[in-house]
Amino acid sequence: MKNNYSEKLELFQKSIGYRFKDPQLLKQALTTPRYGNENGLPNYQILETIGDSVLKLIFSIKKYKEGVKDPGKLTKIKQQIENDKTFKKIALKYFDLVEYIFKSEDQQIYRTKILADILEAICGAIYLDSNHNLETVENVIVDKFYLDWNNIIKDSEIFNKNILLEFLQEILKFTPKIEAKYEKQGVDNNLRWIAKNPVILDNAGGNLRSFSKLIRNIKSKKAQSKKEAEQDLYKKIFNKLSKKLNR
Repeated sequence: MKNNYSEKLELFQKSIGYRFKDPQLLKQALTTPRYGNENGLPNYQILETIGDSVLKLIFSIKKYKEGVKDPGKLTKIKQQIENDKTFKKIALKYFDLVEYIFKSEDQQIYRTKILADILEAICGAIYLDSNHNLETVENVIVDKFYLDWNNIIKDSEIFNKNILLEFLQEILKFTPKIEAKYEKQGVDNNLRWIAKNPVILDNAGGNLRSFSKLIRNIKSKKAQSKKEAEQDLYKKIFNKLSKKLNR
């Protein structure tokens, strides 16, 4: 890890081909909450929230221009963007982000979603620094991996919920709802989530007990985020129901 703030910021700006008018925005985007709390520095969290919205808008516009006009397909694209594993992969392969992060000495990075969060935070920082210019974020960040997008997501599990809902819709002739309980384990810097006790509901919120009883003991693996736990649970529900219902 490079220890000098200025050196890291300079090297990262060169690597992405963008010079910040306000380098403090970049520094904030690269600072983990734990490191920020320890050193009295602003961290990436608010920029991550902004960047998440910016990325979704950029992708939606790009796909719309490419001819994707179905709201359902655009929703699936947004779900792809919400996959932490996908953006962690991008952060490592296309931006080597781990080299530039300001983190505590013993802080875990690879086994968390921090890399994905920081990539989103960088998008938020560029958006603010460029006077709210979406095209700048697109050129500096998104275009570096966009052509590879289909290959990047091909092993992703983000479609599990949609596959499951479509499967149930075919049987029930309406789209049900799925609810689950969530359990947190560990401490903040090594938090794990478990999704469990799923139930399948009709449109009025009533429990479809004949289906729910088939899956009541299913729970997800221990995951790094609530979303990842949820997706793993959906996959297990789909596999169980497919087998039980011979579909």
